[in-house]
Amino acid sequence: MSWTIRILRDTHEIPIQPINGKDTTWGGDHHQVSLIARTVSMDYLVTFVELLLGVFMLPFNTSHLGQSAYGLWILTASITFYFSMLNLGYAGALVKFVAQYRAHRDASGLNQIVSTMFFVFAGIGLVAYGVAAVIALNLQTLFNLSSEQAATGRSILLVISAYIALGFPFSVFGAIMNGFQRKYLNGFIGITTSVVVVIVNVLVLLMGYGLLELVISTTAVKALSYVGYRANAYRVFPALQIRIRHIQFSRLKELTGFSVYMLLIDMANKLNYATDSVVIGIFLSTAAVAIWAVAQRLVELTQRLTDQLNGALFPVVVDSATVGNVDRLKLVFLQGTRLSLAMVLPIATTLAMLAEPVVLLWVGPQFRASIPVIHILAAVVTFRVGNATATTLLKGAGHHRLLALSNLGIGFANVVLSIILVRTYGLQGVAAGTLIPLSLISIFVLFPAACRRANLSIGHAIASAVWPAVWPAICMGTFLVFSRNLFGTGFISIFAQVVVAASIYLILFLSLAIGRSEREWYLTKIRQVVKLQRVRAA
Repeated sequence: MSWTIRILRDTHEIPIQPINGKDTTWGGDHHQVSLIARTVSMDYLVTFVELLLGVFMLPFNTSHLGQSAYGLWILTASITFYFSMLNLGYAGALVKFVAQYRAHRDASGLNQIVSTMFFVFAGIGLVAYGVAAVIALNLQTLFNLSSEQAATGRSILLVISAYIALGFPFSVFGAIMNGFQRKYLNGFIGITTSVVVVIVNVLVLLMGYGLLELVISTTAVKALSYVGYRANAYRVFPALQIRIRHIQFSRLKELTGFSVYMLLIDMANKLNYATDSVVIGIFLSTAAVAIWAVAQRLVELTQRLTDQLNGALFPVVVDSATVGNVDRLKLVFLQGTRLSLAMVLPIATTLAMLAEPVVLLWVGPQFRASIPVIHILAAVVTFRVGNATATTLLKGAGHHRLLALSNLGIGFANVVLSIILVRTYGLQGVAAGTLIPLSLISIFVLFPAACRRANLSIGHAIASAVWPAVWPAICMGTFLVFSRNLFGTGFISIFAQVVVAASIYLILFLSLAIGRSEREWYLTKIRQVVKLQRVRAA
């Protein structure tokens, strides 16, 4: 029997009836492990595709544009990275409340929150573009740019800002996907968009056009992807209705109590992730920004390859905290931390040890100055990913205030130290300014707080989650130190060394670092996922 969605104007309730005997309002009946596996698998597929494309495009773009033009592009994009703070933390809060209202099966409340935030974000987008216009008019005053660079950068900033302004209201559809744990459905759109962007990028430069034409064309392709994300949100939540009549400012007040801390966390992230390029642009040059970008790109790829799990765990943490399931929080924290470290440590260690041959082979000797920066940033990404499950737990289980203040402290310390150290130590000083506060706060504040929230002792958490992932990396790193001179510097030689090092880590981790019961637990979960997939396919 087919049923329709009926709006009850007096109560604002939206009763959704089953289709063919099944309620499709809240998505299919998926096993929790299956949802996480799907999300993480798709995130890794998207990351892998973008990794391959990025490896090709960075040297292609730098060779066709030059260091200065490419550095100008990176610098301008870094400015727009701050604009997300204008959402006032509501974007992060919206994901939490979508997951929360889904757990309570409250379609009416969910539609009121999403509708309210859609129109609020539309206004924020207009404000963001106005701010971009003001910055664009004063670009040469803010940075060490020539008149020609400032004119080009001004146009680039306005183009990218239009895309970002449009993204504010469309972010509610992403929140639906994340809150419903169906983010993996957006992966297909992301992959298609990335491939088309690369094709357009190559064609524009081969046809002889410059930086401005490149930014306009690639940004237009990215903007079209918003249509697909919107369609997916309606597919996942058929009861979704974004209407002016659903606007309830009481819902905005409800989100504000959480969003203010998300804003502080977002501010801290911007200080940690985007300020470095700005500091370099102010005190050094656009060429130095390009050198930094090479190191940053490798580290960002490492983080994306290893941190997909924690994004998938956030709705699980919110759901577990909402129903008071402390045992699941404990399991998420221990397994998430161990797996995060087991993914990031071998890659970060290999990147640090093989930085010189990788850079010289990838982008050439003109970017040799990025090598010592990579050594420092490899440690940065290890702390970020290794402690990501702890921060996810704190954010989703009621300790967002501590997380916000801690991250804000890290961000401000990063800026101050970078400004102090860049004058004496250059790019390495900026990297050190990032590492020092991040490592201290992670070790002495955030990780212990997450242990307390999960009812775990610090010693037990280190012994169960940290040490099993760390000591195989020490053995692997020792191998890389003594084997660097035995391998060549060509692509095949580097690949062979990476394969051997990864094999050493994998064998030690699976056979010795974790016990038999842990291996059986992992295998059980894998079998559950495979079995569920086969049943659905049948």
